[in-house]
Amino acid sequence: MSIEKKVYDIELLFDKLEIELATFTIATHLFCNAGCGKCCTNPTMEASPLEFLPWAFHLFKIGEAENTLDNLAKHTNPICFNYSPISDTNLNQGSCTTYKYRGLVCRLFGYGATKDKFAQLRLATCSIIKEQQTENYKAANEAINNGLNVPIFTDYYMNLSQIDFRLGNIYVHINKALQMALEEVLQYYAYRNYP
Repeated sequence: MSIEKKVYDIELLFDKLEIELATFTIATHLFCNAGCGKCCTNPTMEASPLEFLPWAFHLFKIGEAENTLDNLAKHTNPICFNYSPISDTNLNQGSCTTYKYRGLVCRLFGYGATKDKFAQLRLATCSIIKEQQTENYKAANEAINNGLNVPIFTDYYMNLSQIDFRLGNIYVHINKALQMALEEVLQYYAYRNYP
């Protein structure tokens, strides 16, 4: 399958998720605080290279893939390469520099669910939402176990891996995933015509 087709399929999956997330957030009244980037500063965040293929392809099309790969190699900070904090002293406030092209983990966290050991759905969200929106959080957990539709991490990752089993089943540090996505696109077009 071509890179263009993979990117198209990933973007379709992300579009489906965005609709599901919008419906879920309207029903539960859960929201991220404006400017909060605490989840982006997790130094152990993992992702698959496949979820960043649209980002890498975009950079390739605008002629920035190789330059970004070089900058990524110099990036020694363990937080996400694409996250821009407002200052060095306040890492938890900031924004994603490539929000349109953020990965699946970035899209799901906060509003996606996982199953616990009793097969009950549990919202996978941050401590800020749990503490500051306690009532909405509790009501959302109860509602999803009473049938409210919620995006489920495993379902979306299984759908993603069906697009490219190899790239969709590698889980590495988020910056390594970004690097691997760029390398995949650059390698693919090394001996192929520009898209």
